[in-house]
Amino acid sequence: MSTHAKRERLLLADLLEAAGPEAPTLCHGWTTRDLAAHVVVRERRPDAAAGVLLSPLKNRLDRVQSEFAEKPYEELIQLIRTGPPRMSPFGLKQLDEAANTVEFYIHAEDVRRAQPDWSQRDLDPVFADALWSRMEKAARLMGRKAPVGLVLRRPDGQTAVAHKGTPVVTVTGEPGELLLFASGRQDAARVELEGDKEAVTRVSTAELGM
Repeated sequence: MSTHAKRERLLLADLLEAAGPEAPTLCHGWTTRDLAAHVVVRERRPDAAAGVLLSPLKNRLDRVQSEFAEKPYEELIQLIRTGPPRMSPFGLKQLDEAANTVEFYIHAEDVRRAQPDWSQRDLDPVFADALWSRMEKAARLMGRKAPVGLVLRRPDGQTAVAHKGTPVVTVTGEPGELLLFASGRQDAARVELEGDKEAVTRVSTAELGM
């Protein structure tokens, strides 16, 4: 049975292929080639990928990612499609699902929503619940830099507190849209914001995400 992560992986690869190597993305300063290199390095070069979280390794990550970005674009797409190497922890189905479902969903939207003719995806309820479950667990981490209190709310009323504080801004939307908002893609997320006008402005331009 196909997992959410596997489905989103293949969708991301298809979107990158269709867009071509020089298309814009929602990742600031990155083209589709840069994004493809990031995905490949994350799965295949853990020695460098750690630079995402560890500042001392940031230069190494940038260097390795630049080296991968120089590879033929078609090769990068194929590496994404085929998945991690045999000995990679990401090769384990449970870890792949836990670590890549959100990662690939967000990056697929990074490609889609940077195009002028994009339209919002209609996510099936099971997948939407899976995204919500993962966001609930990561909400505090994603919202740690919020300048005001931040509450994420589904249309059915389920909520997750991303940051405690006052005043409070409540962001309402479907799980996928809330994930995009909380990961720093506020401008691209289809959500409704409630709260003090100044607080809404501050959280709309804040550096959110991991």
